[in-house]
Amino acid sequence: MRKLLFLSYFLKLLIYSQHSYGQVATSGNDERYRPKVHFSPKEKWINDPNGMVYHKGIYHLFFQYHPGSSVWGPMHWGHATSKDLIHWQRESIKIFPDSLGTIFSGSAVFDKNNTSGFGKDKEAPLVAIFTQHSEAGERAGRNDYQNQSLAYSIDDGNTWVKYAGNPVLKNPGIRDFRDPKVMWHEPTKKWIMTLAVLDRIHFYSSPDLKTWNKESEFGESAGAHGGVWECPDLFSLVYNGKKIWVLIVNLNPGGPNKGSSTQYFLGDFNGKVFSPYNTKTKWLDFGPDDYAGVTWSNTGERKIFLGWMSNWMYANVVPTETWRNAMTIPRELKIRKVGNEMLVASSIVNELEASISRSVIAVNIDLSKPFEVAAKAGGTKFPCLLKLSSDIQKDFSIIISNDLNEKIMIGFDKVRNQYFIDRTNSGKTGFHEQFGVKHIAPRLINTSKMNVSLLIDVSSVELFADNGLTVMTEIFFPSKSYTKIQIESTDGAVIRKLEYASLESIWE
Repeated sequence: MRKLLFLSYFLKLLIYSQHSYGQVATSGNDERYRPKVHFSPKEKWINDPNGMVYHKGIYHLFFQYHPGSSVWGPMHWGHATSKDLIHWQRESIKIFPDSLGTIFSGSAVFDKNNTSGFGKDKEAPLVAIFTQHSEAGERAGRNDYQNQSLAYSIDDGNTWVKYAGNPVLKNPGIRDFRDPKVMWHEPTKKWIMTLAVLDRIHFYSSPDLKTWNKESEFGESAGAHGGVWECPDLFSLVYNGKKIWVLIVNLNPGGPNKGSSTQYFLGDFNGKVFSPYNTKTKWLDFGPDDYAGVTWSNTGERKIFLGWMSNWMYANVVPTETWRNAMTIPRELKIRKVGNEMLVASSIVNELEASISRSVIAVNIDLSKPFEVAAKAGGTKFPCLLKLSSDIQKDFSIIISNDLNEKIMIGFDKVRNQYFIDRTNSGKTGFHEQFGVKHIAPRLINTSKMNVSLLIDVSSVELFADNGLTVMTEIFFPSKSYTKIQIESTDGAVIRKLEYASLESIWE
């Protein structure tokens, strides 16, 4: 029976290997929900972004992909490429399961000095580092069914060869032992692997990507611990000439609005030990629909973050059938100081501005009566960018709706000093009890001046408040497409400046 199961498994892999996931058309209902300025698969299931590396002018995005279904299943690495982080070319599947297991999350690096020895004819390799998950080992009740493996490419990521010596980091007997994020640490001339292990992080080092030694652990008593730690990332940002190390740790469950979410820590790293400035919980995104996010490698001091735009509470049952899930907009990360505390702020990458097809500006809008954006903009179109600024901190709500009175509400509650996104009446919500609810996020800066930017796609909204200190990401599924944007205030707020810009679809 074991041999028959093994043969059946590899017959499926053979079928998948002939499959290019950009070929099959999807249904009309599914297409209504397809994001216009966010990456999504043409068909089937995706989750975590993986192997993100910038190489020879191309941004490579690999991701968890199941070519056999629109729900989670045996994981492969799908692939997409972009020259500008906005327009994506869907590529063929690049890394397939084998006898060591399916291909879980990981990272990719450009080994410019050929420390691995995988390079050929003076061509330095791209090297992918990923977790292999043995389903047979898990079914057998073993604890060592997740191990770290390598693959390399010497043709700029078009084809990949698995290392004959896999796995390169064997599991010592820990059930959750996965998601390696690797970077080069110049002071010690070593590669550093940041690995999620149960409810903490393990750091490993290697001179050649093939032999790894454990250096230290972090996190047993730091940050949020509502669930397992996953998909970590370690990198540095410069603030006022000082290098600040950022450790991203994804968490499921245990987010600030339930389910999946992304926390971070700031501190120092010496090549062996991460020393946090403090261990309190900080969230990179307070919304429910930004998870497993990490940054591109090989981008220099610029750090660009991308997350999976869903939540494990309901990702398998959202109301699309032929494809499921998408990625957030790429975001640039920077350090900002608020009082005596340093925080990570996020902003939409500037490359999106090239997709603006029409924009209008209005000033000094009195919200003693509701303001229809369409009246000023000559109609509203989705996707769009909406930016508001005010000198006085007061309540306001931005209502995105259709003629069925389905709506999503985004705003600020002055008394509670909170931003919110309410999708209680947003349309289709019955597929999970935690979907149709109101979510909140704190305002992290104490000033009267306020600014809010919204990226509104046909089935998602991303809020960046106070220059990206408070971020919220939410998906939604109206029964009929939203067409209207109205802004209201219960205490007569005045918008000093409003900018509305419609965006061209990246798929047209």
